[in-house]
Amino acid sequence: MGTRRVTYQHTIEYEVLSTANLFHPQNWALLSAGRIEDARRFIVVDSNVERHYSAEIQNYFSHHHIEAKIVTFPSGEENKTVENYLSILRGLDSFPIHRRDEPIIAIGGGVLTDVVGFVASSYRRGVPHIKVPTTLMGYVDASIGIKTGINFNGSKNRLGAFHPPQKVLLDKAFLKTLPKRHILNGVCEIIKLAVIKDAELFGLLEEHGAQSVDAHFQDEQGGVILDRGISGMLEELQPNLFEEDLARKVDFGHTFSYGLETRHEAHLFHGEAVLLDILISTLIAQARNLLSEEETSRIFHLTDALGMELNASILDPGLLWESLTERTYHRNGLQRVPMPRGIGDCTFLNDINADEIESAVKTLEDRINVKNEII
Repeated sequence: MGTRRVTYQHTIEYEVLSTANLFHPQNWALLSAGRIEDARRFIVVDSNVERHYSAEIQNYFSHHHIEAKIVTFPSGEENKTVENYLSILRGLDSFPIHRRDEPIIAIGGGVLTDVVGFVASSYRRGVPHIKVPTTLMGYVDASIGIKTGINFNGSKNRLGAFHPPQKVLLDKAFLKTLPKRHILNGVCEIIKLAVIKDAELFGLLEEHGAQSVDAHFQDEQGGVILDRGISGMLEELQPNLFEEDLARKVDFGHTFSYGLETRHEAHLFHGEAVLLDILISTLIAQARNLLSEEETSRIFHLTDALGMELNASILDPGLLWESLTERTYHRNGLQRVPMPRGIGDCTFLNDINADEIESAVKTLEDRINVKNEII
């Protein structure tokens, strides 16, 4: 039998749309994809969204005569499990939807959009879905790419797929109801982009970040920061949606944080782990003369100005080395650790050693302890 080669190209195209008053009956964004006449929608909302917006969501679909099944998902990283994934699938399978023109709608934080995206990728080998992020982390990071996933066997996102949404609908009004800790959690991903690829965004955070955090990004400059962060994220994702190139700038802050999140999942948010990773990486970069003392100080001063609280007690050099080792498998045998080369630029390292990590951890612990003593 001879060799036969199959070649097929598939275009990936989806919209990331900013809107306002998403649940107002005259706003058609939620129904801008899929059929409307005699239609159904399977909708998953997280528990926080259900508490604040349940009546508005029900009224919206009732107004448009859409038969809607609304399922509540428990928020929090600890719920990103196989059991909850299967629970959503069972609910979906008991409420049949058309395979191509009745998209699943996910309304919630990054955990929910990841899980529902994985449901959409696997149900009937793939059905369309729409993502509506309601946390800052989801708004600027988790919702706007095509990765989906759930945690498995003690590892984050070990099961998942690349599955693009039909649309991502961004309404920053959702951020009004977030506790400050959740706002700061999302800001850490904006800091990541600023340090590794966008010096102008870093300057905006220095000048307006604290005010925008206090305003839950409802102010004018907060909108500018959000738009620039999203644009920067999409610039990095679009040419590499399926991660054929494993040297990714957006993996900055996502090497050592992996181990921290896995061990301290119950009380450490994703962005908080990313920030600790950013600061450890900053100190490694400074030790390698990739960052000046002034640039390093600016990064630390920014975290202080934004009101970030850092916990030195969870910093374990051995755990961070294990995390780097695991990420090396994930990155196909090379460390490929993004490092700042000056604020707003990036290089990749493949030779970080355990002594460097231990030294950076000691320096960071000392900085945090001195700051806490002053406070």
